[in-house]
Amino acid sequence: MALAEPQSTLDARLGGWADLAFFRETLPGIEAALAAEPRPVLPPAAQRFAAFQLTPPDLTRVVILGQDPYPTPGHAHGLAFSAAPDVHPLPRSLANIFKEMQADLGACPKTADLRPWARQGVLLLNTVLSVPAGTPNGHKALSWQALAHQVLQHTSRRPTAYVLWGNQAQALEKHIRPGDHLILRTAHPSPLSARRGFFGSRPFSAINAWLAARGETAISWTEPPAPQAPANPGNPTDV
Repeated sequence: MALAEPQSTLDARLGGWADLAFFRETLPGIEAALAAEPRPVLPPAAQRFAAFQLTPPDLTRVVILGQDPYPTPGHAHGLAFSAAPDVHPLPRSLANIFKEMQADLGACPKTADLRPWARQGVLLLNTVLSVPAGTPNGHKALSWQALAHQVLQHTSRRPTAYVLWGNQAQALEKHIRPGDHLILRTAHPSPLSARRGFFGSRPFSAINAWLAARGETAISWTEPPAPQAPANPGNPTDV
C-alpha cells in the first residue's frame, strides 16, 4: 500500500508547479488508487515528484519526456531515464542514451544519476509517475498523463527545447503551444527501437546549439557543472 504525501508538504516541494490544476483535481483520485494498490509502488512517494522539485517551472529550458518509472526496486528515483547513482548495469534505454551522447559529445556521465541535468533546467518528466514493482505500464490507466499535458502547456508559454523520443512522447506534441521551440523527434532509445533513428540523432549538441543561439548557457551533459565561487563580500570590486 502506497501512502499519500500530505498536501502541504507536497505543495512546499513542488514550488511553482503546485499551481497546476492537476494537483487539485486529478491527483487525489490517483492517490486513492495508490493507497489501495496491494503491490509495492515505485518510486517511493517522497521521490515521486523529484523532477518538479529539482527543476522549477521558471528555470525549465529543456523537457525530456519518458514513459513510466523503472519497475526494478532501487532504480527509479523520480526522474525520467535517471536511476540511483549506484545502479549497475545501466538500464538499457539509459545505456543507449549514453552511447549516443558518447558519439555526439565524446563523453557521457559516469553514473545513471541524471540529477545534474535537472539542476540545469532539464525537466526529466515521465508521463506516468508510478509503477507497481515488476510490472511495466502497470499504472498507465491512472490519469497521470493529465499532468504531462499541463506541464507541456505551461512550459510552452516561452521558448523551450522538447525531446520527444518514441511514439508515446510524440503523441503529446499537440499539447505544446506554438512558439519558438526546438522540438526533437526520434525513435525511443529502447533496444527495440534505438537503431530506427535514435542512434545518430545527436540531440545533445543540437540542444546546446539552440541554447547558444538564444544566448543561454549550454547544458553540461557529461559531468556536473563546476560550482561558481561566491563573491567576496570584503572586496569592493565585487558587485
